[in-house]
Amino acid sequence: MSIESHIIHTIPVFDIQDRLEEPIHFFKNSIYSHVAITEDQKLLGLLSENDLESFESGEKISSFKANLESFYASKETSWLDVLELFSRNEANLIPVLDEEAHVMGYYDLNDFVGVFIDTPFFKEPGAILVVAKGIKDYSFSEIAQIVESNNTKLIGAFITDARSEVVQITIKVGTNNFSEVVNTFRRYNYSILYGNKADQFLEDLKERSDYLDKFLNV
Repeated sequence: MSIESHIIHTIPVFDIQDRLEEPIHFFKNSIYSHVAITEDQKLLGLLSENDLESFESGEKISSFKANLESFYASKETSWLDVLELFSRNEANLIPVLDEEAHVMGYYDLNDFVGVFIDTPFFKEPGAILVVAKGIKDYSFSEIAQIVESNNTKLIGAFITDARSEVVQITIKVGTNNFSEVVNTFRRYNYSILYGNKADQFLEDLKERSDYLDKFLNV
């Protein structure tokens, strides 16, 4: 999936020698969590909106250098890895660098939620299963074999949680032979945490998406 078209070029980048009043103005007039700071035209780090109360407008950004955070994406970073960057850094804006560490622009979380929702995993009709098994005992090849041995299409699967030696996997399958798929997972010692037709799942997803839209547009 190509995501380079989602790079935003209209959000500012500040130099380490700029005054803090500039990012203060930026944060107060936007909903973004971070903004990129450069030195010699290369990314040095990111200022966080969480530190806004500590900024002194008369000071240079360089006085806050020790507090800069460090994360970014490149043009080659996959969309799943970008989503992980958003989550791990509690950010809704990520700078995108070229090969020389120059800031090309930014990825916006709002755009990536849209990219995720538009994938076949969510758009293609099907049924949702959430299963759990020991982290050393599961395999995606086994999951595919269980689904396809019941003449059912595997639309997608991804790990949604992993803790205490147990992994949780969300799976979307075709609606044919759904009960047989569920029973086969049980025979293979998978715990069924959720199993339902996708209509309810998609309705829940829509509600969460609407809530996220409200949050992002506050």
